[in-house]
Amino acid sequence: MTIGKSSHRDHGRSSDARSAETDSAAGPQPGAVSDAAPTIGRVLADARLAAGLTVDEVSASTRVRVPIVHAIEEDDFSRCGGDFYARGHLRSLARAVGADGDALVARYDELHGTAPVVLAPVARLDAKRIRPDRGRATWTGAMLVAIAAVVLLIVFNLFSSRPAKVAAGAASSPLPSVAASAPPSSSASPAQPPAPAPSVAPIAAAPADKVTVKLVAEGGTSWVSAMDGDGNSLFQNDMDDGSNQTFTDPKQIKLVIGNAAAVHLYVNGKDLGPAGKDGQVVHLTYTPGDPQAG
Repeated sequence: MTIGKSSHRDHGRSSDARSAETDSAAGPQPGAVSDAAPTIGRVLADARLAAGLTVDEVSASTRVRVPIVHAIEEDDFSRCGGDFYARGHLRSLARAVGADGDALVARYDELHGTAPVVLAPVARLDAKRIRPDRGRATWTGAMLVAIAAVVLLIVFNLFSSRPAKVAAGAASSPLPSVAASAPPSSSASPAQPPAPAPSVAPIAAAPADKVTVKLVAEGGTSWVSAMDGDGNSLFQNDMDDGSNQTFTDPKQIKLVIGNAAAVHLYVNGKDLGPAGKDGQVVHLTYTPGDPQAG
């Protein structure tokens, strides 16, 4: 009895041993992850170190923020903002350090992710949205061309109608106007220009034994002082435009004239013109006979 039991137990042990050897030979079951395989973060960190890059350099080249790079290398994908962004970060980091991005994304989907979102319909939708804009741009260009054509037509009509109006005006003008515009014949004597009329008449019958001075204010106001031969004051005041003064003395007349260009001089019956220049102050002395300023 005892021997039979022992034989039954030995048979059971040998059967379990054979089963364990069979399982060992068959290898790991499908879908099981080997504990010896490095994690996604370890693969990226090792590849970065092998490439001689720092986290800051990888962040600058991929535009993935430094905290997120650190988190991914520690297999923390919570800071990526979702599976879509996690896959994009994995591909960018793998490309920067020389790792296999597709293999890392496939492993991420196996461990953490969901099925990738198909973006082809969105791309087709964007293409459909762009088509109306192209049509609108074409329609806008056609409208601008039409407006330009209308403007050119209006300008052409304006310029083409002007010669006709001029010709019609010339045809309707009477013949006497043409005759009046004809040049004079060579036999006609040339017209003489009229002599300019003097603005102020000269002094009439100035006595030869006395000095006579007439001042006429023209084109402005002037200050005038006049003295006779004995030093007596004859006049000392402003002369406004259009006013005049006449002084006579047997010996001499002394004048001080401010703004001399505004005073016209007539001495002993002769027109001497303006007393001086604009704004000039002059001192003049006249005696009987030929007027010479002393």
